[in-house]
Amino acid sequence: MADRFPSPFDIATPEGAEGWQDMYTYPSLFSEQRRGFEDSMFWFQDGVHWPNVLTPWDATFYEFAIASLSQYNTRHLQVPPANGIAFRILNGFGYLSPVPADPNTIEERAANFTDRAGHYFMNWDSLYDQWMVKIRTLVGELESLEFATLPELEDADDVVKSGAGLGTGYKIQDNYHRLISLGLKLWNYHFEFLNLGYAAYLDFFMFCKTVFPSIPDLAIAKMVAGVDVDLFRPDDELKRLARKAVESGVAEAFSAGDVEATCQILKGSSEGQSWIASFQESAEPWFNFSTGSGFYHQDKIWIENVEVPFEFIRNYINMLNEGQDLSRPVDAIRAERDRVVTEYTALLENPEDQEAFQGKLGLARTVFPYVENHNFYVEHWSHSVIWRKMRQLGQVFVKEGFWSEADDIFYLKRTEVEDALWDYYVAWATPEAPAGPGYWPKIIADRKRICEALAKVKPSPGLGVPPEVVTEPFTVMLWGITSDSVKSWLGGGEATEGELRGMAASPGVVEGLARVVLSPAQLSEIQQGEILVAPLTTPSWAPIFGKIQATVTDSGGMMSHAAIVCREYGLPAVTGTGFATSNITTGQRIRVDGTNGIVTLLD
Repeated sequence: MADRFPSPFDIATPEGAEGWQDMYTYPSLFSEQRRGFEDSMFWFQDGVHWPNVLTPWDATFYEFAIASLSQYNTRHLQVPPANGIAFRILNGFGYLSPVPADPNTIEERAANFTDRAGHYFMNWDSLYDQWMVKIRTLVGELESLEFATLPELEDADDVVKSGAGLGTGYKIQDNYHRLISLGLKLWNYHFEFLNLGYAAYLDFFMFCKTVFPSIPDLAIAKMVAGVDVDLFRPDDELKRLARKAVESGVAEAFSAGDVEATCQILKGSSEGQSWIASFQESAEPWFNFSTGSGFYHQDKIWIENVEVPFEFIRNYINMLNEGQDLSRPVDAIRAERDRVVTEYTALLENPEDQEAFQGKLGLARTVFPYVENHNFYVEHWSHSVIWRKMRQLGQVFVKEGFWSEADDIFYLKRTEVEDALWDYYVAWATPEAPAGPGYWPKIIADRKRICEALAKVKPSPGLGVPPEVVTEPFTVMLWGITSDSVKSWLGGGEATEGELRGMAASPGVVEGLARVVLSPAQLSEIQQGEILVAPLTTPSWAPIFGKIQATVTDSGGMMSHAAIVCREYGLPAVTGTGFATSNITTGQRIRVDGTNGIVTLLD
């Protein structure tokens, strides 16, 4: 077994991917100028959020997200031990490395954190209400941005005689600048609350580990389960629409095949028309939901690919016709939550400990809904709008001959889109032929080829020298990276003695046939009673949880979205196994022990 991962400077460029570095901004690359620092750190590939190769424009959210996370740790809140997270791109994949704060500053930072975080914790509800207003306003601003081909002649009344002094040539550039600015604002808003949500849970977690030394991590997670969050609303809307179809007698339309055939049948009756109207009411905003993590332009958005929600609704209709209950087992989860809390409260003999336990638990439950809700409002709804607006702009360039498909715009860096817009504007203003049609097609073709080459090579899960013991709590709880998982990576990830170990993410033990799903496009292949095995799951996969018995993932920790969603749906889950999709094949019988974090290969 190796004792360290390769240096980022020793990783070879995959054949056919030469020049991949030009696709990304230079600060996001490993560099000789920072080699001393970069070689001294342990880097892990973030398969929870960015499991695939980043196209140039998609890397924008990677950079915005981690920079925003870091600034809140370091400059806003001063989380005592954490100086943010360093991020790099290597061969198209994102790598992260938590940066510890100087031990000599911990005391001063703790005082600042107590003051600043304490203000949020004391005023959580009112500040969170303000956040909801801010985020909806931001989405509205994004929606208002329009990108259209520049006119042959500016409108006399609106542009010239109005005295505006500005025309559409200025506006199209300004709208792109605003989109980028709003994207960065979005990610600042994202981490205004998220780090605090994790901090409150971590404080409760560490307190439990102190007063109950042998308490399992899963028992602590159970104490904050049974939450009612907006992240589950899209799935709830699908279930509502399925029930409406059955109750109004239009369910048979969903056996017609494709969406168009179904809608034609629905339009033929008043009940069907009412169902369509109800679907449209749900669609905004709840079907601005991505089939993936929300970070990739290729992920399908429900509202733009209605065959996705229609297929989920059809499955729910079938389940209803079979007499199945579509409800999440909320009552059972809350009963188990209360049982665990009662059990551990009884172990506390000191009244001060009892008071501290209840106070920390109460705060963790108060802030916990945000830990999940932000995922809908930021990664899904807001990003969905941004992807749509970028395609709208991409289509403008298609009409002007800069490239052939609207999605080609995502093969430009965000600063390069600004250059292309300037080229278009100058050629319109003069007028003369733009340089873009002769400049961009080859670059885009090369970058598509490079991305395909990068995607064929599995990235190293880690880089550099791992710590002897992984103790950084967010690394463990969110990403599922532990001393055991690092040891497994170094050993090549073989399933020793027919077992894989990961995080005990959601309790229960089941046996069944595995279904390995490597992309959302394969979700329709899942059969009733199978066990889902995937690199990761996203909240938008929840509609298939009624089919499966359990979930196993390569990535993710106790507090990853996959783990939380599985607990709320009552599904056993083992996350962060590292190599489940490499060691398990579809049709193989496996046992999933979500209580102890063990996956056993039975044949």
